[in-house]
Amino acid sequence: MAGNSQRRGAVRHRGKGNSGKGNTAGSGGRARKGLEGRGPTPKAEDRVYHKAHQAKVAAQARETARPKRTPQQPRGGGAEWVAGRNPVVEALRAGIPVVSVYVAEGIDRDDRVREVFKLCAEKSIPMLQTTKQELDRLTAGATHQGLAVKLPDYEYAHPGDLMADALQAPGAPLVVALDQVTDPRNLGAIIRSAAAFGAQGVVIPERRSAGMTAAAWKTSAGAAARIPVARATNLNRVLQDYAKAGFVVVGLAGEGDIDVAAIPGADGPVLLVVGSEGEGLQRLVRENCDVLASIPISSEVESLNAGVATSIALYEISRARAVGRG
Repeated sequence: MAGNSQRRGAVRHRGKGNSGKGNTAGSGGRARKGLEGRGPTPKAEDRVYHKAHQAKVAAQARETARPKRTPQQPRGGGAEWVAGRNPVVEALRAGIPVVSVYVAEGIDRDDRVREVFKLCAEKSIPMLQTTKQELDRLTAGATHQGLAVKLPDYEYAHPGDLMADALQAPGAPLVVALDQVTDPRNLGAIIRSAAAFGAQGVVIPERRSAGMTAAAWKTSAGAAARIPVARATNLNRVLQDYAKAGFVVVGLAGEGDIDVAAIPGADGPVLLVVGSEGEGLQRLVRENCDVLASIPISSEVESLNAGVATSIALYEISRARAVGRG
């Protein structure tokens, strides 16, 4: 017991001897903090207005917004059929992508049928012979007149991929988003205008929207083969993601307080949002727009066709950018 007591005393003695002056009040780190600088310069990707930050946000949005797909969920929009002699001839003339042409047995070969045979031979399009009953089943009872064309599944892009590609493309990014545009001919016309004015792509919602049907392909006059169309499960979330990446989200609205020719930030990334001719933009879509712009028109005309309005807006954005470069 005595030995243990001596050892404890020795320990206390060494601790006191090392402290020297005993307990003293310290600065609490105040002096050290006063000597510290502001720290290293933030990385480019952490600076909000740097292009690297926009690319980082685009990559994050692409990863987080991408829906989880199961094997039962197709990527495309599903195959579509064009039935009838005149529609089939027009589809082949327009260069719409075709998987194969179906011909009913014993078909009467008039001038249209002969032209279909000629076009298929020139473009190396497969032709399959089938019964009238089978063609009725394949086309869901449409009036096919012995001729039908099967179109391929359309591969829609992802809105996040489209945004990333637009940010990396030369020049200022420009993307068009559609809200409740249900006429495929309007969609095709908008795709054609987007290609003409240098837009990188078009975004459409999965519901209450026209898809890439034969009518859309035909109206696009081939532009659908060059301009990607992305399909969004939630259009409002897409608008928010594009805004975070540095896009000015511009909604076309008849009551907009800014002329479409004077859109602020038109020389930077722009997402142009267009609604249907009848209902216009939905309330939440309006709220997610940075700017509501209008096209001045005569009071005698209530509204413009969605395709026409998009063309005018894209032209004004293109003209504003050209003036800015000059």
